[in-house]
Amino acid sequence: MFEHLLSVIIFLPIIAGLVLLASPASRTIARFTGLIISLSTLVLSLDLYLGFKSTGHLEFIENVPWIESLGISYALGVDGISLFILMACSVLLPMVYLIFGTKEKGYYANLLIVQGAMTGAVCATDMILFYIFWEIMLLPVFFMLGLYGGAKRLPATLKITIYTIAGSLLMLAAIVYLGVSYHAQFNEWSFAMNKMAQLNLSGQVAAVAFFGFMIAFAIKIPLFPFHTWLPDAYTEAPTAATFVLSAIMAKIGVYGVIRFVVPVFDQEFARFAILLAYAGVIGMMYCGIAAIAQKDFKRMLAFSSASHMGVIALGVFCMNVQALTGSIYQIVAHATSTGVLFLFAGILEERTETRTIEDLGGIAAKAPVFALFFAIAMLASVGLPGTSGFIGEFMIILGAIKFNTAIGVLAATTLIVGVCYMLWMFQRVFFEKSTATSENFKDLTLVEGLTFLPVILLIIIMGIYPQPFISKITPSAALQFSQNAPVVAHSTTTNAHGVELNIEQQ
Repeated sequence: MFEHLLSVIIFLPIIAGLVLLASPASRTIARFTGLIISLSTLVLSLDLYLGFKSTGHLEFIENVPWIESLGISYALGVDGISLFILMACSVLLPMVYLIFGTKEKGYYANLLIVQGAMTGAVCATDMILFYIFWEIMLLPVFFMLGLYGGAKRLPATLKITIYTIAGSLLMLAAIVYLGVSYHAQFNEWSFAMNKMAQLNLSGQVAAVAFFGFMIAFAIKIPLFPFHTWLPDAYTEAPTAATFVLSAIMAKIGVYGVIRFVVPVFDQEFARFAILLAYAGVIGMMYCGIAAIAQKDFKRMLAFSSASHMGVIALGVFCMNVQALTGSIYQIVAHATSTGVLFLFAGILEERTETRTIEDLGGIAAKAPVFALFFAIAMLASVGLPGTSGFIGEFMIILGAIKFNTAIGVLAATTLIVGVCYMLWMFQRVFFEKSTATSENFKDLTLVEGLTFLPVILLIIIMGIYPQPFISKITPSAALQFSQNAPVVAHSTTTNAHGVELNIEQQ
């Protein structure tokens, strides 16, 4: 382990991606370079994970003054909340280079850039630095969707661009408000995350700033009713872009709520928690029902992903450590299961040249290994006991019931919808009579099988023995809410909805 480890993990893929874009390298060289860089980043991330001490506080801190007159710093650090998003990014991204080998140079270069930017966003502890990485990570997805997407990629690109720019501008205005407020209260400039939590914010302007952050993050999650960009973008984007959007980038929206909204806008968050929780449940219900009606395999997975993101967001809005721990655990579970499912969808589309469910059938007989791996990822996605998806969802539902019984019951009931449409899809695609489209479907190659195997094993390990992972999450989750417990408790005593919020501490 060496100094500036986080900076290397962040900027190694960004610099490599920029060099590839500027060079005349062939797509083969671009793919090989991307694979080597992503594997190198994975090794460094594993070193970081093994050295993580689970103190609850930030570790591997880097802090260098940048624009001193405004209190802006190049500040990085990880805790139990950001660690698992960083690890999910490092573990999953190499799979794309191993599985898809026929893409253009820009495809692989943009994938490297977005990997570094996403890692930077979850490691940044200065709000301006976070905003810079937040903006950078959107650009490669914009180019990948616009250049390499499907037939309807241009309307999908326009929609996601309008949504994300609007959300980003609202967040920037809110960040500026926090900086000005800090200067007014403490007579110095700072945008450091830990110092923003010291602010005493109240009134209508604070509420507007709160919603500025929440709308930006709600768009990225996406949270109902800001989800309408998702079906088109996920469906039309190339597999790698959909994989990035679903497996990692959506989680950064949840991370932003945990990291910036909960500690800074504690009073507003407590006041509107019940409404946000209902938004999460409504999103689960709507997207789950919409998934049932889909004939396009990839579009069904898009709605399924949005429904499960509602579960993860609900865990944050319940404002207790149990639910928050479940959300962070579910971030990794969802990233591995749904991310793998989107990669399988890409393989299906490449080999059959269709995404229509009714045109597929009998794949289990033709490709038993593919069917087995798909089944494990699918069962984890619906929360089968013994898989990673069960642990996180169970903790979230328990925390939701403590927060509000009606919300907890609705969320638990809605999860059944996901079981129905996923099993129905699996039965039609894998066990019904073979069609002309799927008649010659080939099983996973040795390289593809070995690529998926570690993630499939991780899904099972996290479902059977979750404690090593939970032990790294819980201290940070407890600290996140315990710092604001007095304010939150005071806010809930006058809550018009009569909701009792449980602030659990270690």
